[in-house]
Amino acid sequence: MAVSINWLKKYVDIPWTPRELAHNLTMAGIAIEGVEAINGDSVMELDLTPNRGDCLGMINLAREVAALQHTEVKIPALNIRENQEKIDDYIKVEIADPDLCLRYAARMVKNVQIKPSPEWLQTCLVNSGIRPINNVVDITNFVMLETNQPLHAFDYDLLSEAKKILVRRAVDGEKITTLDEVERTLDQDMLLITDNGRPVALAGIMGGQNTEIGEETVNMLLESACFHGVGVRKTSRKLALRSDSSIRFEKGSDINGLLYALNRAADLIQKLAGGEVVQGICDQYPDPKVPQTITLRPQRVNNLLGINLSNADIKGYIEDLKFPVREDNGNLMVYVPTYRPDIELEADLIEEVARLHGYDKIPASLPAAASRGGLTPYQSFKDKVRELMARTLYEVMNYSFISPRYFDMLGVPEDSLLRTTVKVANPLSEEQSVMRTLLLPGLLETVSRNLARKNNHLAFFEMGTVFFPQDNELPREELKLGAVVAGRQETNWLKQNVEMDFYYLKGILENFLLQLGIENPKFVADAKMPYHPGRCARIIYQGRELGVIGEIHPQVRQNFDIKVRVCGLELDADLLFTLTSPRHMMESITRYPAVERDIAVLLREEIRSDEVVEAIKASGGSLLQKVNLFDVYAGDRVEAGYKSLAYRMLFQSGERTLTEAEVNQFMEGIMTALKEKLDITLR
Repeated sequence: MAVSINWLKKYVDIPWTPRELAHNLTMAGIAIEGVEAINGDSVMELDLTPNRGDCLGMINLAREVAALQHTEVKIPALNIRENQEKIDDYIKVEIADPDLCLRYAARMVKNVQIKPSPEWLQTCLVNSGIRPINNVVDITNFVMLETNQPLHAFDYDLLSEAKKILVRRAVDGEKITTLDEVERTLDQDMLLITDNGRPVALAGIMGGQNTEIGEETVNMLLESACFHGVGVRKTSRKLALRSDSSIRFEKGSDINGLLYALNRAADLIQKLAGGEVVQGICDQYPDPKVPQTITLRPQRVNNLLGINLSNADIKGYIEDLKFPVREDNGNLMVYVPTYRPDIELEADLIEEVARLHGYDKIPASLPAAASRGGLTPYQSFKDKVRELMARTLYEVMNYSFISPRYFDMLGVPEDSLLRTTVKVANPLSEEQSVMRTLLLPGLLETVSRNLARKNNHLAFFEMGTVFFPQDNELPREELKLGAVVAGRQETNWLKQNVEMDFYYLKGILENFLLQLGIENPKFVADAKMPYHPGRCARIIYQGRELGVIGEIHPQVRQNFDIKVRVCGLELDADLLFTLTSPRHMMESITRYPAVERDIAVLLREEIRSDEVVEAIKASGGSLLQKVNLFDVYAGDRVEAGYKSLAYRMLFQSGERTLTEAEVNQFMEGIMTALKEKLDITLR
């Protein structure tokens, strides 16, 4: 909001330069972004926090300036000359929905002369960023900026003969053409100002074109109301229509100050437009709001702020705000005016004391603590996971909100629990309308975007939360770890050109799990979307499924506009945390030599290598240290339906040198076990 300092000076004496004023207000919590010279005036740009919507009014901002220098605010006096006619003879008002319209007041002004505003009024509006239109409309805008109370003027002669204003909810599908000449379709959650059933204004946001003040206007009805802020905000968002009025109602207007604003506008219209004000105000106020009284404890002020102010000092700061206050048994009973809706608790009053005392005058001190802080084991685990994965992959962070269409793009079955999502109540768009249940969509979108920008060698990981709905409870959150690779490993004269395929990602995973103390997980072949049916495996450890790894299905790649092979994995990070164990980083080095033996075996194609390794380890005894697969062959020299695997085994004792006979005995036991368990023979 732009604030004219020349205009502000009409309400309060300002002994400072514009930059000094901006600095002092900023230090008191009313942030000023900058000061600019415009048309012989200095204009400040306010950057208000959401709770200080009251400072959108010049008089309230003047109250802040007055409080900083212990002076008074000069509120314009009113001098309305009413005629002998009665307002009840001209208009009736009814509020059908008092939950959305808290108060509605109206005045009747006759025989106005529509013409340009005087230069001083136009200058105030222009320097505040508002375009002058005519004297009546300009006065309503001027008073809105002055008092923070939006007003609206209707051409009285364009109202129906019934002359009754009804404030009600709209009917689904009802339409209104607003002052910006746009026809808008409404729903039952939106509030309307109607005349004999006909919409004439969108409550708190914008008037209707059918009762607009124009050059032919003679008689006018002036409205001043208080609407429910949340209702105005929802309507404004649904219709994508935001106005100076809606901004003020959203932040909260002064329900007990709207009559002053109404009378102030009537007074100015009488002076600047020759208006004749009809006697009385039509005021509907279903549930009058009584300003609250808050108990302020001086000891609590000092304890919370870490300072030592006397009761008189604290009382003085409150009185500078022009809040009535009285002492009661050492406490201060503060009467909070309704133009400050942000003050609801004792803590809010303590903040006011801190602002006026000066944040820079509050000494800095470290908080008292009984113990030193530190990371929890779970936090340390997450840091370690990120550190380990970042050794070979780049971390990415994607939105937790996704589009439901991703499940179709991934080929997720209709009956899958992954499709049971948490719906976002007010999504920004359909693309972010549900909470994710897996990480893969975001990772594949990241791959697609990078490939479109000619980044062809990609290796990403993400650790994030997925969400599942629960009946009458908050969603269940689970921590997942996902990764994708595509392209080839970057090469140099020391490094080979290696494709980042399934086995490349599997190697990264095995090394990562080893660092967490999870050794020799099993990879069980599987066929599930969105992975390739022949290149997908479930990851099993101690009988529990850690996750899945595989090459992305070609159809899924096509859905994400990815033209290269991509491999991905997704792990249950919470389960990883429970299975992680400390690694032994040291062990004694034996003095005795190791013995290596190689075997090549013939076995059926459906038997997996990990089954063979498991059988070898089970029968090899405690001296078998390592088993490594170093050759795989299937071809002309091997019978159809069979394959040849070659393994190297290392035997070693920490207490003695092994003899040839001992090793031969181990080997015989291994071959016997392979024959009996898996029907495997030596090649």
